[in-house]
Formats: sequence, structure tokens, C-alpha cells
Amino acid sequence: MQMLSTDPVSTVRLFVACINAGDVAGLAAMMTEDHRFIDATGALHAGRETMTQGWRHYLAAFPDYRIEMEDAIAQENKVAFFGWACGSFQGKSERAWRIPGAWKAVVSGDRIAEWRVYSDIEPMMRSMGITRDF
Repeated sequence: MQMLSTDPVSTVRLFVACINAGDVAGLAAMMTEDHRFIDATGALHAGRETMTQGWRHYLAAFPDYRIEMEDAIAQENKVAFFGWACGSFQGKSERAWRIPGAWKAVVSGDRIAEWRVYSDIEPMMRSMGITRDF
């Protein structure tokens, strides 16, 4: 994947395009080496290699995973955007889900240094047959 922009919002849009295309190599190329991913549970996953494997596994479980960006706001190198995430466990339509979400990205040049997800993951967990007891 060729990096074309140092505009933070454009960089985030390119990263989302890689996610939507299931392009793990493109995602890896767009992450800084010390990339940080904070998932919807608040867990930190650090490093480009760790997250390359993480994306590979996630996209294998949810091969039709997509992010729909609706609104984005930026301040310097930070981008927040809002929209929807959808997919289905193992690509099976009866295990489909669509949830509202918010994402925060910290951009460094033409790469993503941090990616954070805010969403209710219960529908995704249920699609895998996992329920949490509170």
C-alpha cells in the first residue's frame, strides 16, 4: 500500500479502507512499529507485529468485517470518528451483527501510532456463542 497523505483524516480513511478490504499487509504498512491498539474492553495490544497477527486472526473470524465512517473530527494529529462496525462470525449471515462505534486514532506522519475502539461488543460476542455473566 502506498502512503499518499500526511493529512490525519485522510490517513485514517486509508487505514479504514485497508480494514474494509481485509488487507492485513496494508494495515501492517500503515502502523508505526510501536503501534498501540486499545480494544473495546480497554485491553492494550502493543507493537506492529502483535497487531498484524491480531488483524489476521480477527479478519479470519469476521471475514466481512467493515467500518462505516460517518463523522470525523480532528485536532492536530488526533482523529475521532463515529459510525458503525458490522460483520458476521465466520461470514455466516445468521451470525451477523452491526453496532454503533467510535474510534480514536493518533497519526504519526502517514502512519497510525494508536487505534482505539469504543463500542458495545455484546452483539459480536453473541455471534460467536459467547455470553458474559455480570
